[in-house]
Amino acid sequence: MPRKPPASRPAASDAEQTVQRQRRIQDEVARSEQSSSAGNGKSNGGKNDGGHEGNGSAKPAAVQAGTRQQPENPLPQQHLRKPGYEHELDPLPRFLAPDYVGSDKLKDFVAIVTGGDSGIGRAVAVLFAREGADVAILHLNEHEDAEVTRRHVELEGRRCLVIAGDVRDPGFCEDAVRRTVDAFGRLDVLVNNAAFQQHCETLEALSETHLQETLQTNIAGYFHMARAALPHLRNGAAIINTGSETGLFGSKELLDYAATKGAIHAFTLSLASNLAERGIRVNAVAPGPVWTPLNPADRSGEDVATFGADSAMKRPAQPEELSPAYVFLASPVCSSYVSGAILPVMGGPRG
Repeated sequence: MPRKPPASRPAASDAEQTVQRQRRIQDEVARSEQSSSAGNGKSNGGKNDGGHEGNGSAKPAAVQAGTRQQPENPLPQQHLRKPGYEHELDPLPRFLAPDYVGSDKLKDFVAIVTGGDSGIGRAVAVLFAREGADVAILHLNEHEDAEVTRRHVELEGRRCLVIAGDVRDPGFCEDAVRRTVDAFGRLDVLVNNAAFQQHCETLEALSETHLQETLQTNIAGYFHMARAALPHLRNGAAIINTGSETGLFGSKELLDYAATKGAIHAFTLSLASNLAERGIRVNAVAPGPVWTPLNPADRSGEDVATFGADSAMKRPAQPEELSPAYVFLASPVCSSYVSGAILPVMGGPRG
């Protein structure tokens, strides 16, 4: 029988504890780097996201290949407290995809999107609604951001359920799925997207608390959500996991994060094979640098200013440039013969 979260440990309370733990990890890394910088007389430079090195060379021209001009570097210097709130970002990430016209690709589907309060998750929830789906979004304590997502899903004419909690807890995952099915009557698509990222300069400096936070959020959380969702998924359903270019190429200062993203890719391939006979497709999207709260809640303001500048397009993506890939993988009209794919959305070849 599915496990229920204990009555004495409300999911929202667990989420607040997780936020405080993540902030302690963030502070510990900052203190360690300040101490290291003071000891060797060097400033704390290095990578500004998973797999992208900062550099001081002249700014190359950014590539604009879409229907509207997207923000380019340099971005305003800023640093966010964990877990990172979208409403505090400057510029605000673009998620509306105003030129995307829905065509009922997900008519009357029901989807769960973890990390749906902001970033890629918010953009996916909005486009899913534009394609006809009702959406449940899961988040930690980003209540203000989650309400913005809810409002935009409803503006698309669909229903939205907002659930606060921690995907590290399998009981919360089971309860969130149950609440979604109770509210909407079915479940067709699961998007595993919630993530924790905090860089660390050396393996020796990676604390056990930091390591477990990354492992339990980024890979165990995906297992918990998929296991909870599976009893409700029918032939034609889809699971979409958010991987990363770091899972393909590694990242010098994101050892734990990159390892979990590689694990997500392997989980995707394995689960696709496992569920093939049940007609449930499993795929992943591997983004490059995307302007969301994740990296400004990880890196210094100086690094954030050049975030994504060394990608092939010389700029970070906006969430609205990623979300159509999730629609493609969710819709059986588009991708009925696609399973076990790791779809790179990285702005071009890396290297």
